[in-house]
Amino acid sequence: MPPLNETLRRQLLAAARSAIAGLLTGTPESASVELPPDLPGSGVFVTLRKFGSLRGCIGTFLPHGSLLETLRSIAISAARDPRFVQMPISANELKDITIEISILSPLAPIADPLALEVGVHGIYVRRGHQSGCFLPDVATERGWTAQAFLANCCEQKAGLDPNAWRSPGTEVFVFTVQKFCDS
Repeated sequence: MPPLNETLRRQLLAAARSAIAGLLTGTPESASVELPPDLPGSGVFVTLRKFGSLRGCIGTFLPHGSLLETLRSIAISAARDPRFVQMPISANELKDITIEISILSPLAPIADPLALEVGVHGIYVRRGHQSGCFLPDVATERGWTAQAFLANCCEQKAGLDPNAWRSPGTEVFVFTVQKFCDS
């Protein structure tokens, strides 16, 4: 994915906010966005925070059509993150929600997982039907080394043994993101 300029970033943030507002108010989306036709589809994560506290984070590694279609779908899913089912985002609090979009590079297998660059690479760990991922900034926010990043992803996200990333049957992939937010 080529670097997105500021205008495209603002348009994508407006489209995400409009999709969430449409969900919460039951009204059609208001933001009209026209992206360059040559912009490829991409994996996307949308993170929602209220005054710095997480209120939703959902993503996909595979596009669901165009970048804009994928973004709208993921933004709506983030607003209904199952972790917050007892406390869903309301239309009244949308004004206090910060939207962060992460546009993902394709997944790339990594032969030596310890060679990942903390703060640059996100990780996706898969063993059989179990998988988990962390975006790149999770490691830096928590002060983790590459080894701690991998172990915590295995245990917290994939439900695996913390050292599963070392096992021959476990696949580890890395990716990078273009991250931007509307705060």
